[in-house]
Amino acid sequence: MQLAGGQFTSATATVGNDLVTLPSFPAEIRAPQGTLAGVSSFQIHFASRDIATPGDTPNLLVAMNPAALQANVGGLEPGTAIIVNEDAFSKRNLMKAGYEDNPLDDDSLEAFQVTRVPMTTLCQRAAEAVDGASSRDAQKARNLFALGLVCWMYDRPTDGTETWIAQKFGGQPLVRDVNLAALRAGYTFGEATELIGARIEVAPATDIPPGTYRNVNGTQTTSMGLVAASVKAGLPLTLAAYPITPASELLHTLARRRDFGVRTVQAEDEIAAAGIALGASFGGGLGVTATSGPGMDLKAETIGLAAMLELPLVIVDVQRAGPSTGMPTKTEQSDLLLALYGRHGESPVPVVAASTPGNCFDAAFEAVRIALRYRTPVILLTDLFLANSSEPWRIPSAADLPRIDPAFARHDDPDAPFLPYARDEVGARAWAIPGTPGAQHVIGGLEKADRTGTISYDGVNHARMTELRAAKVAGIEVPDVVVDADEGARVLVLGWGSTAGATRAGVRRVRDRGLPVARAHLHHLNPFPANLADVLRRYERVLVPEINSGQLAQLLRARYLVDVISHTRMEGQPLLAGAMEQAILEAMPA
Repeated sequence: MQLAGGQFTSATATVGNDLVTLPSFPAEIRAPQGTLAGVSSFQIHFASRDIATPGDTPNLLVAMNPAALQANVGGLEPGTAIIVNEDAFSKRNLMKAGYEDNPLDDDSLEAFQVTRVPMTTLCQRAAEAVDGASSRDAQKARNLFALGLVCWMYDRPTDGTETWIAQKFGGQPLVRDVNLAALRAGYTFGEATELIGARIEVAPATDIPPGTYRNVNGTQTTSMGLVAASVKAGLPLTLAAYPITPASELLHTLARRRDFGVRTVQAEDEIAAAGIALGASFGGGLGVTATSGPGMDLKAETIGLAAMLELPLVIVDVQRAGPSTGMPTKTEQSDLLLALYGRHGESPVPVVAASTPGNCFDAAFEAVRIALRYRTPVILLTDLFLANSSEPWRIPSAADLPRIDPAFARHDDPDAPFLPYARDEVGARAWAIPGTPGAQHVIGGLEKADRTGTISYDGVNHARMTELRAAKVAGIEVPDVVVDADEGARVLVLGWGSTAGATRAGVRRVRDRGLPVARAHLHHLNPFPANLADVLRRYERVLVPEINSGQLAQLLRARYLVDVISHTRMEGQPLLAGAMEQAILEAMPA
């Protein structure tokens, strides 16, 4: 279903619609087929206007078996269209899905527009034209039949999918021909029968800025942002990571970028991955490590070491539902407090958060910029929704990206001592890579003496170094938070991370009611933008939506001594636009 959804997304992007997707799949590598635990789904929301979320509830559900129906029917509104593969509704499959009776034969689905299609049978008939094809081969192509049918319903082109099939299975002619036959059979079925009804045409979007676009997910743009920053800094990129859902795909993606000098290491564990990345930075490269959930716990000691060494290091945390293993294929924003405070000692580090799949590029580039300029580890927060969701992204001009100067230290005066912990105007210490003539210095996790960098156990010096490291992070220049406000707005919706789409959609719905409201979004969570205090105190009510128990709300109350209204969801799913609309309306002063 992920394959079919991805191909439908590509066809939709080709047509020129704006879109947002929501893939969902089991955590188990091979979940029991036909059970609720094994249901894999792919939701797409597309239109001829700006799209912000994958949608609250579907207008069409394609259920390939009883488990898919059972898992999703509870979230449908009355009148929703449902297409089912009626061949899959056998007694055994019904039992595995928890049905006592066949829902297609009773009145349990009378609130919906149900269309029964014998997909398995039709696939087998289509495969009969392929020499050597078996019934098993045909059954594996049912997803392509469903894709062809939905492409006909929404007037999506199939030529791109046919090209993809031909390339994907070029070395397997039988598999290629069976899949092509199934895709064409689904499209033809929709065209030739009257079961489905009228086609639905969605015109190209007209409110999208002009430019060259490509369909991307957050993993792709994160990798491109890291590569772009390494090129602009003139430093080789080394990504060291241990496989963990959902961050593993970043390792896979960057492993294919050797054309840009990217080096990837699949480490034996999370601690080793962080150490390898920090070692790359010590050697004068751009060290990056990526993980999710429990991996952040294991990397904490090395992040503290990077803070003590004051060397650049980028840590990408693709958040997922926890704690522990939790729900590894579901999304959450619950690592914010961990990113800020999850280390021993006084070791503040900058935290940057991406807001959309496309924005992951900018967030990754910014994380590298801060790490190199201020000689500090930087945590980049994305999440599973951003990593897997896709949207059309306007490709930026490489020439417009700013150069990042690593400003390696030099020591040209043999009569003067090299001071590795002397600081520049922003508090960053000298970055002297091994082999720099005259710049030999002590390295390690023990406290350093101010300026000279020798090992020091002096309490007064420790206090000063602690203050200097904290002041450097606190003084990082970040853009002011930008507020999109209606005249007379008394409520501010302040989000961070992947809540951006839902807050934008919820605010848009409230404005469609004629009610004034303000919206802002945070991309820098440490340090906060300098104008944030003024923005918070400008409005009577501040609504803070999060996919956690209210971590940013807690920080804002403590830091700025202002009350905020916390709106949270912790179900492993993104926020819904409808729920955001209702929360905003409830926050409106009487």
